[in-house]
Amino acid sequence: MSEIVFKNLNLDGVITDIVCSDGVIKKVGKTECSGTDFSGKKVYPGLIDIHTHGIGGIDTMDAQPEKFTMLYAKNGTTSILPTTMTCTHEAIKAVLEAPVPENGANILGYHLEGPYINEKHIGAQNSECVRKPDIDEFKAYGNIKMVTLAPEIDGAEAYIRKSKAVISIGHTDADYDETVKAARAGAKCLTHTFNAMPPIHHRNPGVIGAGFDENMYAQVICDGKHIHGSVIRILYKLFGAERMILISDSIRATGLPDGEYELGGQMMIVRDKTARTAGGALAGSTSTLLECVKKAIEFGIPEKDAFRMASQTPAELIGANKGIIKEGYDCDLITVDENNELCNVIIGGKIIK
Repeated sequence: MSEIVFKNLNLDGVITDIVCSDGVIKKVGKTECSGTDFSGKKVYPGLIDIHTHGIGGIDTMDAQPEKFTMLYAKNGTTSILPTTMTCTHEAIKAVLEAPVPENGANILGYHLEGPYINEKHIGAQNSECVRKPDIDEFKAYGNIKMVTLAPEIDGAEAYIRKSKAVISIGHTDADYDETVKAARAGAKCLTHTFNAMPPIHHRNPGVIGAGFDENMYAQVICDGKHIHGSVIRILYKLFGAERMILISDSIRATGLPDGEYELGGQMMIVRDKTARTAGGALAGSTSTLLECVKKAIEFGIPEKDAFRMASQTPAELIGANKGIIKEGYDCDLITVDENNELCNVIIGGKIIK
């Protein structure tokens, strides 16, 4: 494959070129070769959403990923872990066995949010499908990159030790000690931090305190509705850009008008872009990952770190060769204007927007 040159990109305030070959960055620096001129637009790594249920009317549980990968891509998310809900074994297996599309956002594997969770913090999950961790069930699945579970339930520690997926702690009532134990067994992340878990208390730091002490990663829904801006700043100070990960937790209503939408076999009501269950519990968001990045910047997070937390940091957690604009990394890029509005999307060296 011949080299592709992207010229005059603003990378960290410096106008430079990026040379790509076979979908991989070959060179970052000025070159005499001709190519596509981006006229000084800011360039960042393509965004990586490790926790997203859907977009544009399509849900992961529909088991039709070919219908949403391009929707993600055209909104600046170049790689995803489509996220399942707490559903039956058969429903989850159908999702994991669906053909992976060649176009649009890269599917780097799937994220199982449940079914091994605590009903006390069920959130928008289906309590009828909650069950104990089963490593044999895990082995029957394929292409799993991440599993969210509650470490305090029976069988969780053994599952954490045996699972080859990244284990994230969520929908949990675990205390500090239980979380520390899970981390030392191999759990690496917190799922939508503060949501569906006990809050921090000065005598019981709980899941979040343990996550901080054990150098775990922290997923955060930064849509301005799930977490107050002050708490976003607190988490940033605690975990830093190296361990804080922005996620969308988006549902099928993302990009669509208010109304009623199905999620995991249950009906969600979206009003003023906020999704709730019939019982009033917050469900996932209706924001894209880029919108979450912009909201983080609005909350006072430095721009470079906000983009990092939606690209390099999640890539490092799941072991993807992405998220950094440097020789040898996948050539997944986005360009934005001075207001961080999306201009272009490049996946594997191909301009798709």
